Amino acid sequence: MPPDSKASTVATADMPHYHGHRERLRARFRDAGADALSDYELLEMVLFRALPRRDVKPLAKTLVTTFGSFAEAVNAPEARLAQISGLGEAAITELKLIAASAHRIAKGAIKNRVTLASWAAVIDYCRTAMAFADVEQFRILFLDKRNQLIADEVQQTGTVDHTPVYPREVVKRALELSATAVILVHNHPSGDPAPSRSDIEMTRSIVEIAKPLGIEIHDHVIVGKNGHASLRAMKLI
Repeated sequence: MPPDSKASTVATADMPHYHGHRERLRARFRDAGADALSDYELLEMVLFRALPRRDVKPLAKTLVTTFGSFAEAVNAPEARLAQISGLGEAAITELKLIAASAHRIAKGAIKNRVTLASWAAVIDYCRTAMAFADVEQFRILFLDKRNQLIADEVQQTGTVDHTPVYPREVVKRALELSATAVILVHNHPSGDPAPSRSDIEMTRSIVEIAKPLGIEIHDHVIVGKNGHASLRAMKLI
């Protein structure tokens, strides 16, 4: 038998095993929900479409081992994902699609609703959008007088442990959008959301500039893989 023919026969023989495993996972997902599946099993399901003729369990387990969890895997930078053996462009696209979908859903939860009455949704959105980023980002949620979202903007992107923030630019942008209040958000890639001294000083500087102009700083929220911190709740502003 020619080598190519033999390889084709082996691949065909293997397919029922993969197919049966995939159907069992899908059935468990449908019947018991996502909580019945481990992180690597959810990753398997994400990879099914991109790698239809391959056992993706080892690859899914590698992703969890490398990045730590389902959330960290789908939010990992594309350059790092590309370093995983066997993870091609199509599979990376599927992972980033999941991350983008989660971001869009979380953003929809705070769009056009009273933000301060939906604080849990705000925190969920901020963590989904930023908690797993590998560099610091400084995001601003601009609100109108009814505390509804006008705009959501990433103003600055920095390094793994620093983002340059210019208080006057924050207030200037709020005035341009006719915002009467803002929520400041940034992430700590280290995972620890505890505010630094510079975080506190920068926030107080923004409060000082914004207050005479009728702009309220509702909060400065710091998010990380290990949770979030609210400077308002900590009575630091």
